[in-house]
Amino acid sequence: MKLHELKNTVKRPNRRRVGRGDGSGSGRTSGRGEKGAGARTGHTSRPFFEGGQIPLIRRLPKRGFNNPNHIEYEVVNLNVLDENFKDGEVVTREELQKRGLISKTKAPLKILANGELSKNLKVEAEKFSKTAKAAIEAKGGSCVEVTRKAAAAEA
Repeated sequence: MKLHELKNTVKRPNRRRVGRGDGSGSGRTSGRGEKGAGARTGHTSRPFFEGGQIPLIRRLPKRGFNNPNHIEYEVVNLNVLDENFKDGEVVTREELQKRGLISKTKAPLKILANGELSKNLKVEAEKFSKTAKAAIEAKGGSCVEVTRKAAAAEA
């Protein structure tokens, strides 16, 4: 095999030859229409440009407020702990992730009091609701508030 015998295996479309007379189908204005910025060399319109009319994002009213200090918590309820843990077990973030009960790794963990707890558990989390803490301690368990470096950095 010689260099001049090599052939391309991928069929590529022929390039559009514009400005080669009216008979070619793309002569005269070369497929650019009449006048205006679009007919000029180098013209590109920015994304979401609507031809000079007020853009959609400016037509819609401004609503609400986004608090920059808001912390999004990963929440677990007492009924979930009751179903998935045995009496006397230690509930940690790692254990909850291992059992597929929480997914986010960076969001801090908060225990809420939805449902009944019938077991004695030692729970480690970043935050507890008052009623959840009272319910866990009423069953002889303990609540340990832990601070993680990732949670502190995110806050």
